[in-house]
Amino acid sequence: MVVGAFPMAKLFYLGIRQVSKPLANRIKEAARRSEFFKTYICLPPAQRESHPAVPSPSILDPSVYHWVEMRTKMRIMGFRGTAIKPLNEEAAAELGAELLGEATIFIVGGGCLVLEYWRHQTQQRNKEEEQKAAWNALQDEVGRLALALETLQAQAQAMPSLSALEELRAELREVRTQVCNEHSTPKCQVASSKK
Repeated sequence: MVVGAFPMAKLFYLGIRQVSKPLANRIKEAARRSEFFKTYICLPPAQRESHPAVPSPSILDPSVYHWVEMRTKMRIMGFRGTAIKPLNEEAAAELGAELLGEATIFIVGGGCLVLEYWRHQTQQRNKEEEQKAAWNALQDEVGRLALALETLQAQAQAMPSLSALEELRAELREVRTQVCNEHSTPKCQVASSKK
């Protein structure tokens, strides 16, 4: 059983994805300890009512995620129109760190998917180019062979026919016989004995 080439690119992508999980955990830990993260990413949504200059929420905004999650849970349980309490500072920082870690894993996985798609498309393009080159080479070879066939057919038509060659041989024999009869030489006698 023949085994094909081991897909090193797939192994490389799998390794990157496996490394992204501990990387995401380190990012989460750093985010939990970072005052910058707590101050500028997690807390501004909670302070939005008191400070209108705070920018609108982002996708990684823990308060938006919390609001959507709680709203969905309440609707599933049948509670409509209930007010959702905002997260406290510690819970917002924890949720923000979790979201950042999950976003890191998602971005790395999506990047691997895009790279694999690009690699597959490149292989397909190369394969199609090789097939096209082989097809063109075959067409060139067929054209060359057709030209050679035409040349051989023209040469065959230009050659005298077999019956004409037989007539020439017969005439040559007659001439030889006449020459030998006129000149009785030992070569003629040897030639006539070979016939």
